[in-house]
Amino acid sequence: MRFRWDWVEPVMPVPYVPTLGPVHPGSPFPDLFDAVVEAAGTDRFLPHDKDRRWSDRKSEQVLVDAIQHHQRQTLVPTLVDRGARTVRVHAYTSVPESLAAASDLARHLAHVHGAARARVVSFLAPGQPDELAQGGVRVQLRDLTAGPGPVPGIPVQDSRQSPAGAGFGVFAAAMAADGFAFLHERMRAGKTGPVLTVVHEGQVAGVIGPMETMPDATGTLRLLPQYFGVLPQYRGRGCGRALWRAAMHWGHEHGAAYQILQTEVDAASDRLCVAEGLASLGVILQTP
Repeated sequence: MRFRWDWVEPVMPVPYVPTLGPVHPGSPFPDLFDAVVEAAGTDRFLPHDKDRRWSDRKSEQVLVDAIQHHQRQTLVPTLVDRGARTVRVHAYTSVPESLAAASDLARHLAHVHGAARARVVSFLAPGQPDELAQGGVRVQLRDLTAGPGPVPGIPVQDSRQSPAGAGFGVFAAAMAADGFAFLHERMRAGKTGPVLTVVHEGQVAGVIGPMETMPDATGTLRLLPQYFGVLPQYRGRGCGRALWRAAMHWGHEHGAAYQILQTEVDAASDRLCVAEGLASLGVILQTP
């Protein structure tokens, strides 16, 4: 099938493409929507898919036959075949009742495909009241074309230059719930770009990485999302801000034009990005 863009565009408040996630507002959206449909069932990545650095197969596919595409409502279901199978129904709509229809569709498809979980993915435009965004993920844009911004206030270094015994493994184990154990495995296998660290009293206190770039669908180089965290006992000392600023300098120095970030609404990283002047592109909500 092919999407009518004059139907989708008016009801898409956040630049988000099923299976690809948030993208730059200047992306060629009609081409991207058609491309993820054409790739359905192939397990292959699109050339500009940021997730291709983590796996050799695409684990989320559009369920093409179940798409509902109308003038004021487009529902695009996907199946995530990773861990516990999950059905997601992406609801692009201006009709509040459509969320109930999306929920019904998600439950039905979860049963059909033996999925353990079903989710409705909906969107809020920038500037909506914070109470509506609670539990959601804010999409933020950092434009690097005008420069990298302020320098870090405390020293940040490549993890490969950290002193022996600095304890990256200890940090990774303590922050395993945030994905750092997985990142550490990738680092030891030599499968990632550089990882930036803040070391306090000889131990790794905070990490951002891997630092990697990839062209987007227009060929523009972007800085890819990173794992980002600071040990609880070192928070409130400027470690997170220093790491984030160092990452922006790395991206600018390596030719990236921008970065798209996702931050949990009102979490520490969200407040940091707001304070650093990033542009909000709206909020993504996933409802069981």
